[in-house]
Formats: sequence, C-alpha cells, structure tokens
Amino acid sequence: MNDVLAGIKVIEVAGWTFVPSAGAVLAEWGADVIKVEPLTGDPQRGLVTSGLVPAGAGGVNYMMEVPNRGKRSIGIDLSTEGGRDLLLALVRQADVFLTSYLPNVRRKLGIDVDDLRAVNPDVIYVRGSGYGPRGPDVDTPGFDGVSYWARGGVADALTPPEADFPVGGRPAFGDVMGGMALAGGICAALLARERNGAASVVDVSLLGLALWNLGPDVAAAKLYEGVELPSFRRDEPPNPLVAYYRTADDRQICLMMLQSDRYWPDLCRHLGLDGSIADPRYADAAARFHNRAELYRLLSETFASRTYAQWRDTLATLAGPWSGMQTAAELHDDPAALANGYLATLTATSGAAFELAANPVQFDETPASPSGAPEHGQHTEEILLDLGLGWDDIDRHKQQGDIL
Repeated sequence: MNDVLAGIKVIEVAGWTFVPSAGAVLAEWGADVIKVEPLTGDPQRGLVTSGLVPAGAGGVNYMMEVPNRGKRSIGIDLSTEGGRDLLLALVRQADVFLTSYLPNVRRKLGIDVDDLRAVNPDVIYVRGSGYGPRGPDVDTPGFDGVSYWARGGVADALTPPEADFPVGGRPAFGDVMGGMALAGGICAALLARERNGAASVVDVSLLGLALWNLGPDVAAAKLYEGVELPSFRRDEPPNPLVAYYRTADDRQICLMMLQSDRYWPDLCRHLGLDGSIADPRYADAAARFHNRAELYRLLSETFASRTYAQWRDTLATLAGPWSGMQTAAELHDDPAALANGYLATLTATSGAAFELAANPVQFDETPASPSGAPEHGQHTEEILLDLGLGWDDIDRHKQQGDIL
C-alpha cells in the first residue's frame, strides 16, 4: 500500500521545486495536498513559456510535473482580505501547512506560525528555506544553485583542481533531495503529534542539506586543516579496483571494489587476466598500491579492448560491485528500475503520457502510481465547495479578485 498518509490534508503555499517536491512525495503516500497558487501561478509554470525549459512532446512541462504530481490546485490572492480568509478556512481543516515563503513575506501576508496556530493550534507548520530560520540570511532568497550547490560546498567538492570552470549542478539537484528531507520531517512530526499532542514547526534548508550530503568532507575539513593530505592522479588511483575505465566504444565502466583482496581473483578471471592473480606485483592490496600506475594501465588496456555491451555481458557474473555509467535515457530501460517500478507513467493535462521518477520510498513493495500535476487553479471551485461555500460565495470571491 502507498496510501499510508490517507486522511492527512496538506496545504502548500510554495513555488519552484524544493518545497513543492515535498508535497509531491506526500501526495504519493496518500495525502490530500492542496497547492495554493497566486493568481499568476507558480513561477515554475513560466519556465516553458520563457524558453528556459523546452516543452516536451505533447506539451509536457516536466519541471512542473516533477514536484507537483498528485496535487489539487487552487488560485488564491493572499494579499486580499478575502483571499487570506479562504486560506485560513483551508488551514482550519489541515494537518500540515507547507511553505517556501520567506519570513518577511509570511508576516506581510499574515500567514506566519502564530497567525495559523490562532485558527488551528494542531497544524504542523513546515518551512523550507535557503539558509535556515535563524541568522543574518533568514530573508535572503535561496535556490539550489546558490544555496546548495555553490555556498553549500558541493560545487567545490566535485570540481577538479585543474578545471577552468566549476562543475555545474543538474536541474533541481538539491531541491528534490530537500523535498525528501522535508517529507521525512513531516512524517516524524505527524507521529509526534499523534503520540504527545504537540504540533511541531519543521525546518529544512538547502544549506543544511548540502552540509549533510557532504558529511564526510565537512567532518574531515577541520580535522585535517593545515595538513597536507596525499593526492593521487586519476591514472594512478590508490586502489585501481576503485576507478572508471573507458571501453572500446568510448563508454565507461565503474569498479567499486573497496575490499580489493576479496575481489581481485574473480576480477582477473572475468577480464581474462588469470596470470595476474598471483603476480607478485598485484597479489595483495599493498602490492597493487605500490604498482598502481602499472596496474591501472593494464586494466585500462584490457577494458579498451571490448565494447560497453560486451563488458556488460562479460561482467554480469562478477562478484564485486561494478556498473556501467548510464545516461538518463538508459535508465528508462534499466531492468532493476523497471522491475521495482521506479519509473511511473503519468498523463499530463494535455493528454500526453510520459514517465518520471517516482519517489524512492515504497511500502509493502508497492510502486507509487501518482497522477499528473494540476493545471493552474484547476480545482478552485471543487476545493471551495468542499469547504462548504456555495456558488454565490464563489462568484463573489471571483468578482473581488480573491480567487482565480
């Protein structure tokens, strides 16, 4: 079952990808997630019309679908008295309020913690930010490119010293991981509320997420500050069984055999290097380290003798950890991804069918089966009718400019 959060209502006042991706995860786990959008819509919707994101076949706005699948959308102008009243009415029935708005905006709109707790003391208030709820940058806008990738040290950690330009991040790289962190925090808060009745305020920042992702680097940075650590050239790895090797057709094979003594004989047999198993130059980890440049050349020449497909078949029975370096397109045909339902098939509002990555958490071995992202304000009337408003009330709010 994937409806572990059935009966939980989430009100999301957030844009772009980071915080909305948490709502998408909660929706895949069965929660009713209502996305409250300004009358102009989530700015993420504009990436297609601006040309920054090309529209896919059938007009699929994949950057909108990824963090917003499975939700209902209502268009509300929170700057009007009537719009704010409607939001408060939604919050009265909610378990979770999820927002990416900065403190100064939340105070201006009257949707900060105390404002919402005044109408629903039990609501779990959840904030996603660039730099956390305290300190000098609480009102500084954050995106994963600056807060997570650049300031968080990720770009520096992944950029080779000899590179002329920093390694760039992929779209929403930190955002979607941050969404999973938020979703986990929300579930913990729901459990705590059930057990002790206390409603928590949950915070995740992109900067904090970057530190978590770089945990070993961050811990070592100060421990070894001022100490000159050994460095190794790419073609002289300290353990040649942990390295990338180029194939005859210019693809890459990754070996990750940290227990090199355990896997060395089996690797040699699979590579047709039986004579190297007992070769004193490579017989144990210490010998392989001493002769690492020579061994790397031997393995490089061996892998360069066959194509990627040939090595994939040859290494299928290899005991040690290894993999081919795949493209995003190849993931759509990965047998493990297909067998486990890691790709979900959705239908966009345009009617086009497409695949995207489901969130990786499964319950009782059941793959997620999300619906597509809503159109801007698609469920406005439906949600207001659920609140108990009549059509005359809805029409009045439209005439006042409170709703889409």
